[in-house]
Amino acid sequence: MTDAQIEAARKAGKASLNEFHAAAAWYELERDLIWIETTTGIYHGVPADRLQGLTGATPEQLADIEVSLQGTGIHWPQLDADLTVQGILSGIYGSKAWMAELGKQGGKSKSLQKAVAARANGQKGGRPKKSSATDGAIAEPT
Repeated sequence: MTDAQIEAARKAGKASLNEFHAAAAWYELERDLIWIETTTGIYHGVPADRLQGLTGATPEQLADIEVSLQGTGIHWPQLDADLTVQGILSGIYGSKAWMAELGKQGGKSKSLQKAVAARANGQKGGRPKKSSATDGAIAEPT
């Protein structure tokens, strides 16, 4: 194999990672998941309530899914909700504000693992104290 062939294969591989297309999409009631099957044969399931525009929807509304002709988007006509396949597969489930809210919800979660980690961190002295702007700071030239 020549260097040119190797480089062409690398470029093709990078392009394909950024160009996932949906072959099909459906709602699974039992686990409350939206499933996407890509044209490359990858299956990806996401909890319906994580996707912007789907919170509070009925199973019938969630099951009414359309894949765009190019396979780059997913549309729920009854909810007037649209998301990109690339975004969903990248873990981007909505706008920046939506994603920030999901992050806040995750930070509020309570679990045994989180409690154990907090106790362990506390035994190490907890979070470092914030220093004031003048403590050890080097003055910026004016």
